[in-house]
Amino acid sequence: MCLGVPGQLEEVFDEDGLAMGRVRFSGVARNVCLELIRGAATAGDYVLVHVGFALCRIDATEAARLEELLAELEAETGGAGVTT
Repeated sequence: MCLGVPGQLEEVFDEDGLAMGRVRFSGVARNVCLELIRGAATAGDYVLVHVGFALCRIDATEAARLEELLAELEAETGGAGVTT
């Protein structure tokens, strides 16, 4: 199963001409490509990420709801196949 995972954008930077950002997911921060939403998100915003690409900006309420649903899914499956 493929999931988009919500995370909070901590910083935006340029890497070799690509828009990139540092995104925090449940305590873990990763670099994510922002090219698909270039200019649409700034530090502090929440984004939906799939395989290292931010797909869209989402509001904090939606991010919290998605995090809650992912936690429920992880609890139901014992964590099988649920990664961030």
